Amino acid sequence: MHVVVNAATSVDGKLSTRRREQVAISGPEDFARVDDLRVESDVIAVGVGTVLADDPSLTADGGPNPLRVVADSRARTPTDAAVVDDRAPTVVFVAERAPDERVRALEAAGAEVVVAGETRVDLEAAFATLEARGVDQVMVEGGGELIFSLFDAGLVDDLRVFVGSLVVGGRDAPTLADGEGFVDREAFADLSLASVERVDDGVLLQYDVD
Repeated sequence: MHVVVNAATSVDGKLSTRRREQVAISGPEDFARVDDLRVESDVIAVGVGTVLADDPSLTADGGPNPLRVVADSRARTPTDAAVVDDRAPTVVFVAERAPDERVRALEAAGAEVVVAGETRVDLEAAFATLEARGVDQVMVEGGGELIFSLFDAGLVDDLRVFVGSLVVGGRDAPTLADGEGFVDREAFADLSLASVERVDDGVLLQYDVD
């Protein structure tokens, strides 16, 4: 199974402002590229923080909608979130500690809830479940906590980053890879630059993950 992390960041690596407000980083060319990637993928995955901050629909304009996946240890996804509407099926991975009433509410809203992990979602187990279902490609759209955790678990194969021509700033603004962060150089995620392309008023960097 191939896992692609796709993101748009400012020159200083921010996904949004310190208030978690969305920022228009890329333009129409990159929007079209992202939509093509969605159509090519079997799954679009995000963390619950992205759902709470942005309420994304995780649907594709140019073809059939992929399966939508949310990593949500405590089942905090709102039952009226766009990601659990009827435009595409949705799987919410939760941990065993997720409150039963929240799990039941999400199931009643139409989501399939799958337990993977005890206190937080075990991403290796969750992605193994997807692979066992015949998923060939997963597109990860954020946020920084999920992206870091995937790199930490060694699950990322391909990183695509559109870098827009703006500086957001802010020590508390979310970045491409948040979470605890790596401490030792040996643990860093090593990348190989595969291509560089000018897109809109920015640059698209594509990396293979070693």
